[in-house]
Amino acid sequence: RNHDALAIIDELDAMSKKDTLFKIDSYLTVVLIHLIKNQVEGRLTNSWAASIRASIRKIKSLNLKENQTYYYIKEEEWDEILEEAIEFAIDDASAEVENGAYSPFQLKEMVDKNSIITTAKIFLALTYSYSVNDLLAVIDDNLALLPGGEDWKFGKINK
Repeated sequence: RNHDALAIIDELDAMSKKDTLFKIDSYLTVVLIHLIKNQVEGRLTNSWAASIRASIRKIKSLNLKENQTYYYIKEEEWDEILEEAIEFAIDDASAEVENGAYSPFQLKEMVDKNSIITTAKIFLALTYSYSVNDLLAVIDDNLALLPGGEDWKFGKINK
């Protein structure tokens, strides 16, 4: 009987982890789409910055297990996840970049995937180093370094 109860607990734990990883992947896709738009269009809007900021904050919150000492995804595990996620993000971003002006095939040729992955890893690394309160300001500092980020920082942005 105890064996059955433990099996049920293990199954529930696995389902919970899978759900958490799915949510993290969804927020990661949002970050990647906005980084792709930023790279191709060479600008940063308030809307994109807000989406990146909120998504990174949610990734931090979801990734840290309830005990606050263990991460679902360790910092060194993002490479493989990003390599897979970038392909889906490019497909999804094709509907948004320059108002859908490029097919997924065209966008794949235009995007520097390694640069997007490197930038995403910088933002993700912040989630391991900063508290939620400090994270927002550090994200904004890093957003200002993106193409068009200086214009965004000083309010000279395109909507």
